[in-house]
Amino acid sequence: MIDMLVRLYDLPETASTYEKVAAEGVTLRRARAFERHTVSAFAKEHFSPKWVSEVEVAMSRQPITCYIATRDKQILGFACYDTTLRGFFGPTGVAESARGLGLGKALLYKALEGLRETGYAYAIIGGVGPKEFYAKACGA
Repeated sequence: MIDMLVRLYDLPETASTYEKVAAEGVTLRRARAFERHTVSAFAKEHFSPKWVSEVEVAMSRQPITCYIATRDKQILGFACYDTTLRGFFGPTGVAESARGLGLGKALLYKALEGLRETGYAYAIIGGVGPKEFYAKACGA
């Protein structure tokens, strides 16, 4: 697996991506402290138990460094940053039942914007799986 670098000062336009998921009835927002166990349980149920500790790190930061996608109060996906190491994106995941709606891309953008707002010029996507996705979505 390789690491990829994203120029946070040169992110693509995001409005159309956010509009697409909103049209599906999905809300993108920063997770809230009282949702720590819910987001952790989602990560454990749908992905790797190893990601739970990283989600908990994101949920313990101020501001919280985890964004979630919800519909009808149900979590459909999440994206964290500044968890593995400072400046790193991830972990991130979308429930199998919600794939194909553009949530992964929208959550990626939210997390990258969060990193940029924190003051980073670059983000690192560590141990990349779908490198073509990241190259196309954010020029990594």
